Amino acid sequence: MKKENPWLWVPTLYFAEGIPYFIVNNISLVMFKNMGMPNGMLAFYTSLLYLPWVIKPLWSPFVDIIKTKRWWILAMQILMSAAMLLLPFLLPQESGEAISSSPLFFVTLVIFWITAFASATHDIAADGFYMLGLNPNKQAEFVGIRSTFYRLSSIFGQGVLVALAGYLESRTSDVHMAWKITLILSAAIFACVTLYHTRALPVPASDKTSNATTASEILKEFGRTFVTFFRKKGVLIAMLFMLLYRLPEAFLVKMMNPFLLDSAAEGGLGMSTQDVGIIYGTVGVAALTVGGILGGIAASRWGLKKCLWPMALSLTLPCLSFVFLAAYQPDNLWIIGSCVALDQFGYGFGFTAYMLYLIYFSEGEFKTAHYSLCTAFMALSMMLPGLVAGYVQEWLGYTSFFVFVMICCLVTAGVTFLLKVDPEYGKKQ
Repeated sequence: MKKENPWLWVPTLYFAEGIPYFIVNNISLVMFKNMGMPNGMLAFYTSLLYLPWVIKPLWSPFVDIIKTKRWWILAMQILMSAAMLLLPFLLPQESGEAISSSPLFFVTLVIFWITAFASATHDIAADGFYMLGLNPNKQAEFVGIRSTFYRLSSIFGQGVLVALAGYLESRTSDVHMAWKITLILSAAIFACVTLYHTRALPVPASDKTSNATTASEILKEFGRTFVTFFRKKGVLIAMLFMLLYRLPEAFLVKMMNPFLLDSAAEGGLGMSTQDVGIIYGTVGVAALTVGGILGGIAASRWGLKKCLWPMALSLTLPCLSFVFLAAYQPDNLWIIGSCVALDQFGYGFGFTAYMLYLIYFSEGEFKTAHYSLCTAFMALSMMLPGLVAGYVQEWLGYTSFFVFVMICCLVTAGVTFLLKVDPEYGKKQ
């Protein structure tokens, strides 16, 4: 089979794109929760790991200018492989609040940060390489394939790895050893994918280092991307929408796993790590994917404007399922799984409107750079609420916290009301 065959590299490239993201942003949360870290500190420190995805527009133009996209992909995958292989051997051995005072905890955070910066840079290069490595017809043909394999990496990261850690913990009665083995396995798999890509990634003729402009011209053009973005019509409302549309989900998602794991005495559901991996990381991700697919079909049929309110309600109202779970604390896995699936399906359907609006607002000159700026606001919209979500939950308790999440749904409704969208945008022509 020829190396240029997209089936040989598109699926693995987007599977590799997702693994480090979910390890940094989801595995870290569950792992430190298993080690007994309080929710306030847990949410604060893990939310800071979003920062590289917030600020990646600051260096994304240089990925276009320095070296090739293929070089950046392989360099970042090698760097992430090294960081992920090092991580298990530097985990703090303390538990509870003592973790945050351990020197190894901050070393672990630095490794997560290195992985996060490399992952954000890899995202930029991979998306550019996809466009260079495939002609427009093949790009359209494989867009569903890349999304599918990214979702599979989500199931692997949030489902398989978490369930494996839970299983090992039940067999060894040692949380630290369970996560050490799990992280070693995930690092080994990622390193194998990296090694495969050194041979499997094609070498497109158009993927070459830029040397046609001077440093001053590069910086001038770089500045223009920012100036033109903030001069766009309706930019303030657009920024409010990007930052606040997902506010209830931003609070909810940070406390979802801690809520599932905490004991009934602490207001949680007392689930095992293994069950959380299956219900949230597998059933939840599957429901999220189905919601996203149906959202895309709806938007293409009726357009973004007509779908905006149904999608906003879909994103917000299912949060009620967690008010129910916190109030009644059922121990039936079918009930819990149904509530998680409902919330994730609603989020997947409602998130479609958000992503379509980001593309809509990016239209025009510097479309790629402006979309990168929009995704930075997207990351910031999750990072800022996440920084305080744990402290709010500790102050209110789980039931009142989820009621607070429902109050935040009014903010989503407010920014949706303010939004102006072309009625024809998104409709299938």
